[in-house]
Amino acid sequence: MYEEISKGVDEFDTLMELCEEDESMEIEAVKILEEWNKKIEDAEIRVILSDEKDLANAYLTIHPGAGGTESQDWAQMLLRMYLRYCERKGFQVDIIEVQSGDEAGIKSATFLAKGEYAYGLLKAENGIHRLVRLSPFDANHRRHTSFASVYVYPEISDEIEIEINEKDLKIDTYRASGAGGQHVNVTDSAVRITHLPTGIVVQCQNERSQHRNREVAMKVLKARLYELELEKRKKEMEELEANKKDIGWGNQIRSYILHPYKMVKDHRLKKDYSNVDEILDGNIEPLIKEFLFSRKKI
Repeated sequence: MYEEISKGVDEFDTLMELCEEDESMEIEAVKILEEWNKKIEDAEIRVILSDEKDLANAYLTIHPGAGGTESQDWAQMLLRMYLRYCERKGFQVDIIEVQSGDEAGIKSATFLAKGEYAYGLLKAENGIHRLVRLSPFDANHRRHTSFASVYVYPEISDEIEIEINEKDLKIDTYRASGAGGQHVNVTDSAVRITHLPTGIVVQCQNERSQHRNREVAMKVLKARLYELELEKRKKEMEELEANKKDIGWGNQIRSYILHPYKMVKDHRLKKDYSNVDEILDGNIEPLIKEFLFSRKKI
């Protein structure tokens, strides 16, 4: 990616030199510059999404807040927005469950978005989304405020591969002894392995050969590291759950206002967007990118 961008910069420099001789090349130069700016922006996003989980597929779940049909209809509007976004990104979507509302909308929905950086991008949508509009379900056509929650989780593989680097191991051998100080054998066949990054220590002296004791100790170490990884994943999921907030006032990350004017307000970025219809049609990439750039570590 770096080499491709470097090559593009060199080619653009050459194009700029041609523009000085031929002004008709400027239109082409502007077009190419826009293309390369997008590629550089995409490269920056990949740098920001450096966590291993960011590359994972993503589960996205939507729940309406209180308000019956009005909120359930809003939840369905959000579901459509995210499905259209996934379509634009080329993500494959597997619908896990959709529970229809009593009159309209949905009571809940979950889908799996499959694609590169699906979780890294969609995690920007975690939180409460608020809608303000003239209700189509109100006979008096009054203005209503509805809430719905959106939560995104990485798809965790069931398979946990434990790779152990020999440089991370401190291996000691010692003479195995039996009860009452009796030596099981006269060679240093017992093995103690210390995993330096975690501090886990395992040892084995039951087998007669050092090779076999080491083999058994390594299996025990892998099992211990596997358990440690399970605990780590459990803790990460608990932290994700802890970030859930009440579906209501004061917790929204974004407001979609359709009356008395049209505007989307991102409360985290403190920024307004006027293209409400495009956003509700799935064009949320600019909002996601701006959020990710705002969280960029300097």
